[in-house]
Amino acid sequence: MALVKYNNNSISAVTSAASIPSGALTHIKTLTASSSGTLSFVDGASSVVLDNTYPVYLFKFINCHPSANADFVFNASTDTGSNYNVTKTTTFFHAQGNEAGNYSDLAYQTGNDVAQGTGDATLSRKIATGNDDATSGEMYLFNPSSTTFVKHFMSRLNANQNISAQYNSDNFGAGYFNTTSAIDAIQFKFSSGNIDAGKIKLYGIKDS
Repeated sequence: MALVKYNNNSISAVTSAASIPSGALTHIKTLTASSSGTLSFVDGASSVVLDNTYPVYLFKFINCHPSANADFVFNASTDTGSNYNVTKTTTFFHAQGNEAGNYSDLAYQTGNDVAQGTGDATLSRKIATGNDDATSGEMYLFNPSSTTFVKHFMSRLNANQNISAQYNSDNFGAGYFNTTSAIDAIQFKFSSGNIDAGKIKLYGIKDS
């Protein structure tokens, strides 16, 4: 087995734990759904940080389960959550295969993109409502506090998708909020019904 090195020294040369960086990923807040209409992260509220403290923010979605067959979507605010309607341009595609193993595809979903609109952006499509169905994954948001540039984001979530049968769907999204105002709140929900269960975790990535 290879010897672990730290700054080109063996681990035995490290004199204290304080010498080892704590890591770039910092947990900020976890929200847990329980028949929740929305889950929102608002800068300055309930210990949420979504400002220039970090240049990159990471949201992790863990087994988000819908009360109705619906898309998992999100939107942003520039007024600390008074309105979630920021103009955006997005793209969305998925790879999927059904449980029977007789169908698969890789397709761009034009119905799930947004072209300079204020509506919700799709993270994951048509999640099924069985007791064991959910969607999980992550989304990166870059430099939301910038007042110079648009704000980029990209996401990847996996889901149990229900169209005419059960599918595994690997969902890819990306885009930008077309505003030079700071983004200070992000809201997640299903396109219909509630977030019946699940967790969303927010992290800040420093030194990036």
